Amino acid sequence: MSTLSTHVLDLVSGKPAAGMAISLWAGHECLFRGVTNVDGRCPELGQTTGDMQSGSYRLEFAVADYFRTRDVALSDPPFLDVVPIAFGMAQVAPGEKGGHYHVPLLVSPYGFSTYRGS
Repeated sequence: MSTLSTHVLDLVSGKPAAGMAISLWAGHECLFRGVTNVDGRCPELGQTTGDMQSGSYRLEFAVADYFRTRDVALSDPPFLDVVPIAFGMAQVAPGEKGGHYHVPLLVSPYGFSTYRGS
């Protein structure tokens, strides 16, 4: 089993994205809904999900709603509305401890980037 965390950075302001709504999905089942804190993190995500099974997951970030609350001009409709990041957690060998999956998001109204962090 593995653990999960995320962190969102606002590339317009150069600061953590405080107040962005996020959700975690496994298929059609929502496992978590929350909002990033002043550091752009959502510690409740890891606290709620705990140890996670291997499998396919999706984090969804409400990017357009976040930028609207910061009075950033967006196209209509916005180029990026909800950013989904689909990722997989690998099977852990018997007797081995699972890894930690950190899925950060660097975002602006017109682009984003992610990677597997530590």
